[in-house]
Amino acid sequence: MPDSATAAVDTEKFRLRRFIERLDDEGEVETHDENVALADISKIVEASDKAVRFKSAGPEKQELVANVMGSRKRLAVALETTVEEIVPAFQARLANKQPVVHVDRDRAPAQQVVLEGDDADLTKLPFHPQHAFDGSTYISSAIDYAFDVDNDVTNVGCRRLSLRNKRECGTNVTAPSDLQRIYRAAVRRGEKLPISFALGSHPIDFMAAGMRIPADEITLVGTLRGEPVPLVKSLTNDIMVPADAEMVVEGYLDERGYVEPEGPYGEYVGYYGAMHMDPVFHVTAITHRDDVLHQTLLHGSGKSLAKVESAAMMSIRLEAQIWAMLKAARVDVRAVHVPQSGAEGQQIRIAINQQRPGQARNVISTLLGGVFSAKHVFVTDADVDIRSQDEMDWAMASRFQADRDIIVMTGIMGMPMDPSLETDGPTGAKAGFDLTMPMSKKGSLMATVSGAPDLQGSARYQTVVQALEAGPIYFTEIMEALGSRDGREIALELDALRQAGRLVRDENGRYLLGSADNGATGLTDEAHWHATEGDPNRHVSTDKITINR
Repeated sequence: MPDSATAAVDTEKFRLRRFIERLDDEGEVETHDENVALADISKIVEASDKAVRFKSAGPEKQELVANVMGSRKRLAVALETTVEEIVPAFQARLANKQPVVHVDRDRAPAQQVVLEGDDADLTKLPFHPQHAFDGSTYISSAIDYAFDVDNDVTNVGCRRLSLRNKRECGTNVTAPSDLQRIYRAAVRRGEKLPISFALGSHPIDFMAAGMRIPADEITLVGTLRGEPVPLVKSLTNDIMVPADAEMVVEGYLDERGYVEPEGPYGEYVGYYGAMHMDPVFHVTAITHRDDVLHQTLLHGSGKSLAKVESAAMMSIRLEAQIWAMLKAARVDVRAVHVPQSGAEGQQIRIAINQQRPGQARNVISTLLGGVFSAKHVFVTDADVDIRSQDEMDWAMASRFQADRDIIVMTGIMGMPMDPSLETDGPTGAKAGFDLTMPMSKKGSLMATVSGAPDLQGSARYQTVVQALEAGPIYFTEIMEALGSRDGREIALELDALRQAGRLVRDENGRYLLGSADNGATGLTDEAHWHATEGDPNRHVSTDKITINR
């Protein structure tokens, strides 16, 4: 349970409004000063690549912000780090646990304005239509706080609210979650479940709400913030909520269970989630700051999955989790990437320095079994930039054989909103793709990445013969050894050696001195085998070849 404290706490540092000001300084905010109808909010948000601030939303002319967490840059600002260091920064904060502190109501800006009874009117809040076929108008930015009496801890999650009337909302408690478990237990007891929703929160609070760690989850908020989180008791229930939130909607989920249809709703994977039966939320109080800043999330944006706010948050959390998992398995991991376009962690890319045959497959098995959201796992060698789609395509084209390099697991639980799942069952298939070069080929020329030569340095030899006497050497290495900036004269000198029966090449195409037929290039035994491989009718005599070592 929270520790009490009398020391002063800063209720502005992790306020949403202060964060928007920092984003604005970074050029990450698109501002609309004109009055914007609630029906037009989502269309404007989906068209922008930035966070969007509306100075006058709806007939109430309320201030509303959207998509504040839709990119790594914005989340890096939230964690006070760089895009490159965002995962290590996240890991460092997670490892440094923080307590929480109680504050009284007079020190809680989230309770500066109190609305109860008829004044607690949900229709005055900026619920707005978010997708063309949604079941109602929505507020998508709710962080829910509820107490788990069975485990004596506070549960924190992310939830949407759909408007029913002045005093009631629908909400989604169908997907597997701790809140679903807690609510079902309350229903079995015939009890209402007290719950409070924070509307308008710092991105770090959302990151904490999305984690599933066996703990009193309200402590995760302070841990990821990097300092104790100030909590205040809700006015009409005993739920503790952040005192620095923009708004809190208090109430309960009634004891009747899953009795009212909710949805459909545009989901993170770009399609609609079906209408389903859900509990009803009843409001008992609304509290907020004097200058409240409302918030809406971009959740489901058609084919543009990378813009969805939950995808950006989940990618960071999953990358941190995967680093820890593979480190424990003693894998030499060089890079981890969860693309935001992969629908909340369904696509995972890993680059490793493979130490022994089969290790890539072990990585695939570990992640498909250990990461709930993982649907497709791609493992590459360390030389592949897994953040580059071009390089991923290159690895797929040059290192992958379908009959050898696919691992498929069937009958596995996965993300419930995946529209490719069959309707008669909740399980599906997961696949891993081994895009690593077979270890038997490593070090060979055929497994060496090609590219333009970079000839530098001063000449070390005066003639081609002198360069060849040092051992097998590639053509451009001869150029560099002689200080050539052309190369044609090198070809002519090599041909002179060929005509004299002194030129030989090895299996990798390097030149060396030896004995061969005049006018012909000699081949080493290995080179002869490679040159004739696959062509039984071709024969190159090596009887007269003698290598000068």
